[in-house]
Amino acid sequence: MTLTEPQRDRIAATLAQIACDAGEILRGHHGGDCAHVLKPDGSPSSVADLEAEQLILQALAQRFPDIPVVAEETSHDAPPADLFFLVDPLDGTRDFLAGNPEYSVNIGLIEGNRPVAAALAAPGLGRIWYAGAEAREAPIRQGRPQDSTPIRVRPAPARGLVALVSRRHGDVETEACLAGLPIESRRSAASALKFCLIASGEADIYVRCGPTMEWDTAAGDHVLTAAGGCTLTPTGRPMIYGRYALSYRNGPFAALGDPAYAARVGLPDRGPMIRPRGEEVSAARP
Repeated sequence: MTLTEPQRDRIAATLAQIACDAGEILRGHHGGDCAHVLKPDGSPSSVADLEAEQLILQALAQRFPDIPVVAEETSHDAPPADLFFLVDPLDGTRDFLAGNPEYSVNIGLIEGNRPVAAALAAPGLGRIWYAGAEAREAPIRQGRPQDSTPIRVRPAPARGLVALVSRRHGDVETEACLAGLPIESRRSAASALKFCLIASGEADIYVRCGPTMEWDTAAGDHVLTAAGGCTLTPTGRPMIYGRYALSYRNGPFAALGDPAYAARVGLPDRGPMIRPRGEEVSAARP
């Protein structure tokens, strides 16, 4: 089955409302004493994560009963399918617990090994981005997306690139990548929001060499790609999804507004990667 562009746009609009509904749950917990625990990898999981994920899973089961879901909190070890959802109910939990408004709800639909529809809500900022065949942004009011507008990436500014950097996840390899590019300024931002700020033409590049998971990136990756940008791996190819053999863990990547800079990003080579269905390729081979 291959989804048509109108189908993808309709699904994206539905995901946008589901993400906003989950965002209302998060807003209710934000700024308060939200109970949480630390998972084995040291990352926090809060009551807000769990409640938002439950709402998303119920909504997806009602609207798309035949499509399985891989979600961070409760079904992160489920296998993928030819068509499946990746869900992060609260991306940026540490920042959320610290009172930072730059957290997000990420929902992406994967067909084959690439996202084809997605929504990313930033409830604390009152903004939502979503994309099927076309990328759009809308304000959130009273828990609903309002009139949306199409978005496009911007050409790389002549004065240099605006790089988005994580507040909590800097590393030497990321710094080495940025050092080889004409960076004019840096802006700190949390969560997968960085993909969407590039998609909206507010910044130019986001490099991440530290660990992330597929549910962290799928929604933002698709919004950026639909807006004319790209998210690339060390091979120079787009990111792929459904890598069950790697427990859905991503390698290094760069999110770019202007694809003309793709060849200039020197991401570290981490050796072989596993494609969905077990096909192995070398990350060093284009």
